[in-house]
Amino acid sequence: MTLNLKNFLNPKIKMSKMGEFQELQHIEGLKISSISADLYGDGRDDLSLFYFQEGANFAALYTISKITSASINWNLKIKRHFVKALVVNTKNANTFTGIKGAQGLKEIAQSLSKALTLKLSQSPEGASEIVKITDLLFASTGVIGEDFPYLKIKNRIPELVKKLRTEQNKFIWFKAATAMMTTDTKPKLAYEECKIGNKLVKISGIAKGSGMIAPNMATMLSFIFTDANIPSVFLKAILRKVATTTFNSITVDGDTSTNDMVAIFATGKAKNSKIYNVLDPKLQDFEKALHRLALNLSKQIVVDGEGAKKFITIKVIGARSTTMAKNIGFSIANSPLFKTAIAGEDPNWGRIVMGIGKSGENIIPNKMQIKIGDYLVAEQNKTAKDYKESDIKEYMKWDSINIEVNLNIGNAFHTVYTCDFTREYIDINADYRNN
Repeated sequence: MTLNLKNFLNPKIKMSKMGEFQELQHIEGLKISSISADLYGDGRDDLSLFYFQEGANFAALYTISKITSASINWNLKIKRHFVKALVVNTKNANTFTGIKGAQGLKEIAQSLSKALTLKLSQSPEGASEIVKITDLLFASTGVIGEDFPYLKIKNRIPELVKKLRTEQNKFIWFKAATAMMTTDTKPKLAYEECKIGNKLVKISGIAKGSGMIAPNMATMLSFIFTDANIPSVFLKAILRKVATTTFNSITVDGDTSTNDMVAIFATGKAKNSKIYNVLDPKLQDFEKALHRLALNLSKQIVVDGEGAKKFITIKVIGARSTTMAKNIGFSIANSPLFKTAIAGEDPNWGRIVMGIGKSGENIIPNKMQIKIGDYLVAEQNKTAKDYKESDIKEYMKWDSINIEVNLNIGNAFHTVYTCDFTREYIDINADYRNN
């Protein structure tokens, strides 16, 4: 099964909101388990463990919110660039939970450390390695300000470790992606391959998120796993670069979560030749593949925006700088007036003009052009000469809407991805804790 990206990339084709997820491949050196800690009270999977048999190099980007979860605070204190495991829980964000939330997380870490160490000692190899709490990373998503149910999670650690599986089939990946969903309607999965030198490298990624995803550094939660042998410092540089035009270029509602995190883990099992420089030509294909995967996941998140019916691409070209183009793109994308116009299939391009104007950027209206789809709607500070509202009305019925703003004052550009704003968004978020 593959995600039909033509729905995203071809403006001539109506986009199906429910895209197919990709069948992820096995990543050597990784074990996964997903179970229920009954955090939702209905028995659904809500807790996952990703265990790296011989450790993994990793890099992560986190929310820029000034209020962060206990999980992110824990990760930020880990100064190592080599880890043994990642634990992810849903339903509870463990944010604004005070010292109890932090202490509860520490107790979980201690239990997991003991359980993994015991499992290693019972392995056929009889390994005597100790898994330290500083070898562990955490991620949480869910409701802010509710007591962290650490005992429920702690009590399930033995089973979580017991059910670790070496072979990751599509069912295992699906369970892991589903186990971290909140208001998501479907899991997000993506897969890519590339070569580093003459070695085939695999990249598997999962994500969750459907609202509150404008973190400027990451997305809600996204975890990427590869068998590539790449030092952590280079992983960080590549991830930061890739995030700029993927996770960092999407928005649903303009809000920033306290828990946003994207991380990449490299097991080194592909045994590609050593990389000594981030500019090494051997990394070019890897960076391109990682970008394709991250963009795929980012678009899946936007498509699954809370109550979303339409996928919107906003391309700003002819800007003085990339920053200028990005600011204008997000100014349009985060406008409730613009998003509701798209939802109502109203060809009110004046709301695009409004979004450009409120960006604070120094534009020149007389030079500007605005397109909706292939149709020029405005230029030189007025309605385009051949503008026909009937054409735009018909185009607005599509599920995939393209907006292009040409500032005609430079050569820089940036693309932002968003969705419309519907009544369903209000319904979902007004009753979020009861879902």
